[in-house]
Amino acid sequence: MSKFNEIIAQHKPTLIDVFATWCGPCKTMAPFFDKAKEELGDSVTALKIDLDKNPSFAAKYGVRSVPTLMLFKNGKVVWKQSGVIPAHELVDIGRQYI
Repeated sequence: MSKFNEIIAQHKPTLIDVFATWCGPCKTMAPFFDKAKEELGDSVTALKIDLDKNPSFAAKYGVRSVPTLMLFKNGKVVWKQSGVIPAHELVDIGRQYI
């Protein structure tokens, strides 16, 4: 978790996809997340977090459903939304914080 804290503490935004392997909408979200990550390139750090393997993350950040997308900057959550989000919307959100 300390490595994670180092990553999110950066000025560079960190886009996170909180998912579960059993979640249908998460499977729909995966290629959108990958496309957004590709379009945003090195301007953001992109991470996927498996909810079932990281329940303490869910508790700490109030994740109640999957998929949940989050954007961290300077150690703080600057944006959070649950549900499937099209790649172009994720790109637009990411660019707001670059």
